[in-house]
Amino acid sequence: MKLDMVVRELHRSEHRLARDLSAVSARHHADHEIHHVAHDLAGWSHDHLRQLEAVADRLDIALHREHRARAWTAPLQERLSELLRTRPETSMMLLLDLRHLHRVTAGVSLDWELLGQGAQAVKKPDLLELAQHCHPQTVRQLNWTNSMLKILSPQVLAT
Repeated sequence: MKLDMVVRELHRSEHRLARDLSAVSARHHADHEIHHVAHDLAGWSHDHLRQLEAVADRLDIALHREHRARAWTAPLQERLSELLRTRPETSMMLLLDLRHLHRVTAGVSLDWELLGQGAQAVKKPDLLELAQHCHPQTVRQLNWTNSMLKILSPQVLAT
């Protein structure tokens, strides 16, 4: 079924988003707002993965499951973040990281939209309910990256 492919791609992209959010949280550990919000948003993606895996199991959809939630280098990234926090390059790195996160999150949002539309078309209430529950949180993740880019980019790019 074509919907199986959408579920697999969504699982892969949501996992990447969770991993990327965790990496940004670690890399920008010295910026407490970025660190904590990215960490919380990664938790949302991990919740989405658990829920998606549960529904996929009920529907006999095989998923490739990676259980590494956090980068192995996270402790080193956190330490480097503390050491480099006053360097001007860190703000440009943050801008690039947020840009990357925004693009990945937009892809995940699109995948949730496709799943919701497909589930509605083939009458799969479990998948439709999941998409209706998780997609709004992904939109909030997308709004956060967009807001942070708007807030930070003028200062970073002008100096």
